[in-house]
Amino acid sequence: MKPTVAIVGRPNVGKSMLFNKLAGQRLSIVEDTPGVTRDRLYADCEWRGRSFSLIDTGGIEPRADSDMLKFMRLQAEIAIRHADVVIFMTDLTTGVTAADGDIAPMLLRSGKPIVLCVNKVDSLGAPPAELYEFYDLGLGEPMPVSAVHGHGTGDLLDACFEYFPPEEEDDADADRIRVAIIGKPNAGKSSLLNTLMGEERVIVSNIPGTTRDSVDAQLDNEFGSFLFIDTAGIRRRSKVEESVERYSVLRAMLAIDRADVCVIMVDATDGATEQDTRIAGMAHEKGKAAVICVNKWDLIEKETNTMQQMKDKIAETFSFMSYAPIEFISAKNGSRLPKLFAHIVKAAQETRRRVPTGILNDVLNDATTRVQPPTDKGKRLKVYFATQVAVAPPTMVLFCNDKELFHFSYLRYIENRFREIFGFEGTPIRLIKREKGENEELRV
Repeated sequence: MKPTVAIVGRPNVGKSMLFNKLAGQRLSIVEDTPGVTRDRLYADCEWRGRSFSLIDTGGIEPRADSDMLKFMRLQAEIAIRHADVVIFMTDLTTGVTAADGDIAPMLLRSGKPIVLCVNKVDSLGAPPAELYEFYDLGLGEPMPVSAVHGHGTGDLLDACFEYFPPEEEDDADADRIRVAIIGKPNAGKSSLLNTLMGEERVIVSNIPGTTRDSVDAQLDNEFGSFLFIDTAGIRRRSKVEESVERYSVLRAMLAIDRADVCVIMVDATDGATEQDTRIAGMAHEKGKAAVICVNKWDLIEKETNTMQQMKDKIAETFSFMSYAPIEFISAKNGSRLPKLFAHIVKAAQETRRRVPTGILNDVLNDATTRVQPPTDKGKRLKVYFATQVAVAPPTMVLFCNDKELFHFSYLRYIENRFREIFGFEGTPIRLIKREKGENEELRV
């Protein structure tokens, strides 16, 4: 296992800025408003030839009264519990505050190695006199850092490195299935992740949009190895007004990019909405395998054929991705989750499926014999040959005499024949028309 370093501290001391500087990319939402980073964020980093995981946390407010601040404090406590080393971040410009004084004993009680970081020391040269006030926290030598400019981050990482556990051989984790949980706000994405992980990993609230950042969670069970990415709920673009919300939509799209399979959460009490189809469309356009997950099924009054009737409505709404299986669950009580896992594993396998060229052409030839290719102005389409050029999603190139004759309806017919024979459940497949003899580069 890689060492884990958690950055904690009260709100607005620059934790997310430091996280982004160390991670080398803008992974965490940075905003002047206290409390912007609500959930843990993870990044893979490297220092002195050693890989480690970095966790950014929401700010700790020891005397928090609001539910949201209590949730954020819980998140930080969970991050501390999982960390090998804790960076306690403070702010030179405010000095040692009462909140800092309350957090320090909590960190000492954790028993974890603590590296005290004093941010906003932006000038080079001798440490400012104000730095020595931080010795009063009883956490050892304060490390001066400028998260904005990057000054002192090397010394900070050196201090963390001293506490890393002995290096062990890491097994390659290439087979871990990356799953993005996507959907509109308040569909139950965080509740699902918490149920799967067996801990309050993500803030769960009935306030729409509570999860602002994507959160990674590794899970190994009888179905396989998974990396779950819980994402911020995606709102209609017209409602995205705050810059924080804009970053959250971007984050969800980046999570889709990273995923092998997208679990599209639909609220059973609302039914499938236009916004659900927009979200699903993002995954479809990026060629991601998908499972449509209807949550809160326990809240629906059941009659004869209730499930089938709703399934038919959802299938009609998501007709553009008829390949995606539909599963009904309750994230709250965990019902039917084994079936959801089975769909996820199947979709991950199918999106990586590679069909031998000979077999692919046997099916193509049978399809063109059953239904003759179309003609236009006396000229008939001829489909000569097919070959698979990529997986995730499975992508086939169809060589023909004239792309203009290859009508969409006939392309769909061939796709359906491929699905009948090869399955491809849970994954889109892409068919590229190419005229025989074309030398242009394939765009897959």
